[in-house]
Amino acid sequence: MLSLDELRSKLAADAAEIIGRYPRPRSAIIPLLHLVQAEEGYVTGAGITFCAEQLGLTDAEVTAVVSFYTMYKRRPVGDYHVGVCTNALCGVLGGDAIFADLQEHLGVGNDETTPDGKVSLEHLECNAACDYAPVVMVNWEFFDNMTPRSARDLVDGLRAGADVAPTRGATRLCTWRQASRVLAGFPDGRAAEGHTAGDPSLAGLRKAKEQGWTAGNGNSGETRSEVRP
Repeated sequence: MLSLDELRSKLAADAAEIIGRYPRPRSAIIPLLHLVQAEEGYVTGAGITFCAEQLGLTDAEVTAVVSFYTMYKRRPVGDYHVGVCTNALCGVLGGDAIFADLQEHLGVGNDETTPDGKVSLEHLECNAACDYAPVVMVNWEFFDNMTPRSARDLVDGLRAGADVAPTRGATRLCTWRQASRVLAGFPDGRAAEGHTAGDPSLAGLRKAKEQGWTAGNGNSGETRSEVRP
């Protein structure tokens, strides 16, 4: 764990760059917390004080934000943070079973990390990928149409150091700390890797093109092709 002085030395320049993007310093609190998390893998007490100093806030005000958002962690996180969606659609299609199976397989509870420090496990709310349910995310990258067996294979591969590729998006995984730095606003140049939309997401658009449908002209529910002059 780094001291406050060490954080100041390491992060002051990056913090100034982040804060400079906003008209008011306190508006930078979300990315600044990601920056702190990128340094140590979680938000420490010194990290909270560092953010408070940089933004002209109290420790309590920063802590209120940290405790509200589950993406900020207050204890060490594994290199790979595995989130299983257990919201309605993913849950009924197998998300609950996947999460229960991974807890048993890894020997950890919700928001806990394996003893080797490789994998953390958490149940997540909707990841806005319902057309690929059930969905698992690793450091916020998508793994679609999962099963208990494929989820076990995934975490075993992560722990073994295998080259694991997400279903969509980036062609390879980054670590939890690297992902936090990207979320802080320092891109890694990989945003255009892979593809983000597959057949399930594009089915409606494809159908509309086949039928010649276009956007409606208001609240009538009609398409433009149906509107009479």
